[in-house]
Amino acid sequence: MPEVTAATPDIDAFTRPYWDAAADGRLLIRRCRACARVHHYPREFCPHCWSDDVDWEPTSGRATLYTWSVVHRNDLPPFGARVPYVAAVVDLAEGPRMMTEIVECAEGELAVGMAVEVTFRMDGRIAVPVFRIAR
Repeated sequence: MPEVTAATPDIDAFTRPYWDAAADGRLLIRRCRACARVHHYPREFCPHCWSDDVDWEPTSGRATLYTWSVVHRNDLPPFGARVPYVAAVVDLAEGPRMMTEIVECAEGELAVGMAVEVTFRMDGRIAVPVFRIAR
């Protein structure tokens, strides 16, 4: 994975499993043991039933492209050095919607509903989940 300088998340005891899994090439989501629903972004409680009985679960890494926007200008460091880039929302196969970036794809190749798969980009020392066209 090529290294890119980027804003990095704050990693704490709660989010460490998520980022450790990303470093191993796995994308995690959270599943509520009370209502069995999944969610993403990771939270310490279920946003559906408010239970705090939630656990980490690996995903398949598959998703479909819901929407995207090509960012041609971003004055916030370090994003300005990466323009243009594709900011996107994908629907994970497991259900949750996730904000991300589409990589390794020309803008003209993008289509709503296309199959994409997770890959990971190194931002400093942190592996960040991004998506590319499914192979």
